[in-house]
Amino acid sequence: MAIAQAILSGTPSVLLTVPAGKTYAITTIMVCNFAAAGVPANDSQFDLHFVKDTEAVGDVNQIVKDLPVPGGETFTFDSEKIILEEGDTVQLQGQSPLNLSATVSYLEV
Repeated sequence: MAIAQAILSGTPSVLLTVPAGKTYAITTIMVCNFAAAGVPANDSQFDLHFVKDTEAVGDVNQIVKDLPVPGGETFTFDSEKIILEEGDTVQLQGQSPLNLSATVSYLEV
């Protein structure tokens, strides 16, 4: 099992790209709001896309839209296993305030 991690920015960020000749199973995605809890100004939101090779981020590949994550909380996406093929990407975008980190756990299949 391997992981990829990043701090989310205000534009779509590629968190994981499946390399040539590989297929990955996404096992878990965690998005953490690392700002202090109990402060409404620290609450943030994010979007999540699973983008096929050669496609652009858009409505057709959006999995999560404007999901709120309060300060000090973590959202976990682990109810389904997602299979990605060569060139496919996992992309996330945070919204202001930019205080979200993301971790993707995956296996080669």
